[in-house]
Amino acid sequence: MKNLQLAGVARAMLASRRAWVFGAAMAMAGVANAAPVEIQVWHTLSDANKAEFEKLAKQYNKEQDQVSVKLRGFASQDALEQEAVTAAKAKKAPNLVQLTDNHSPEVVAQHKAILPMYELLAKYPIKDLNWFVPATSSFTRDGKGRLLAFPWMAEVPVMFYNTAAYKKAGLDPNNPARTWNGLQAELLKLRDVADIDCPYASSDQVTVHLENLAPINGQQFTSNNNGLDAITKKSAAPAMQFDTLYMRHISLMVSWKRSLLFMAHTGDASADKLFAKGECAVLTANSGAFGTFLTTKSLSFGVAPVPYYDQATKSAGQPFVSGSALWALEGRPQAEEKATAQFLAWLSKPVVAAEWHQRTGFLPLTEAAFRASDVSFYKSIPGAQAVIASMSSRPASNSRGFRMANYTRIEPVLNQQLNDAFEGKVPPVSALNNAATQARSIAAQR
Repeated sequence: MKNLQLAGVARAMLASRRAWVFGAAMAMAGVANAAPVEIQVWHTLSDANKAEFEKLAKQYNKEQDQVSVKLRGFASQDALEQEAVTAAKAKKAPNLVQLTDNHSPEVVAQHKAILPMYELLAKYPIKDLNWFVPATSSFTRDGKGRLLAFPWMAEVPVMFYNTAAYKKAGLDPNNPARTWNGLQAELLKLRDVADIDCPYASSDQVTVHLENLAPINGQQFTSNNNGLDAITKKSAAPAMQFDTLYMRHISLMVSWKRSLLFMAHTGDASADKLFAKGECAVLTANSGAFGTFLTTKSLSFGVAPVPYYDQATKSAGQPFVSGSALWALEGRPQAEEKATAQFLAWLSKPVVAAEWHQRTGFLPLTEAAFRASDVSFYKSIPGAQAVIASMSSRPASNSRGFRMANYTRIEPVLNQQLNDAFEGKVPPVSALNNAATQARSIAAQR
């Protein structure tokens, strides 16, 4: 009898164990078959950079099964913002959106639809994250230095030059001019010796010829410490400071237009195409154009800092870090917030961030990403490593960025005044005065 009782207990224990194993297996199967959390990322990247982002998102989706990233591209910033507003009202907002620097990030962060990045990362931290650009007042931070957005598309204006054209003109492709006067001598050789019809072109002309003319030459772009004082102090709205440096520069550009040296200028990235086709030998543009040029066959090019005036400063200062960033949106389920942070953490990995930087020309996201970048890659593009390395040091006060209210309305005014000056419709002095007056009026509006 006792043996029968023990046998019964054993059978019961075995059955219980089988049930537990079966239940555990079913639970594991349920976890394995659970649908990944989907997050939406909306962007306005150019074709080349869009392809790289899609490549990374696809890689991320393959490496794990907890999060599924869906990208959606838009033709313009306006189109993205309009769709995002509509989606937010319908409670179907994306998780991350790419927004261009409007030079008032605190205003953007105050919008009820925005979840500041420092709040998201406080809930779901990214470990060992040392940002590459150390400026506490950069375009993705507030006056307290808190991160408002993810600086995935940070960039600076640079000078691209066609190395084959430089060789044809008898110029050293490893040592392009560092000053505007030196560049003029090179453009003359490109025109007369290499027989280039378009020696120089410029995209993003407001960024190159107005905004960054100041920090590169050791000056401030606006009053009130480039508007940064207005963040923490009660002071008058910042105003443009177009002094003799600006008069000299715009006048020089006008003379280049008349001499058939400066052949194309645009407020957007349109002139990039002329450089990519090999039609223009030198181009000033934002570094994010790098991706397009890298994927253009038969184009050999180098990268150099935007020139400076040695009459204004002994050595060039750093340009403003600007561009666009990924902003998190409020009101998404907690699971999606966590998934969003997981994706951003993956993008922050040194190898991933280094690949993005090297394929697009956007600044390295972190110090580790810069160190992880392939040295041989830099060697294939003259000047690239030096330009990027120069941005890792702490910037002077003039280069920490600028703040100005309503800048999205001011920038088109500046662009139009540059067009009028370059095309000879308005004298440089009048164009700059008109720009400053209109900018002051718009900035003061609430």
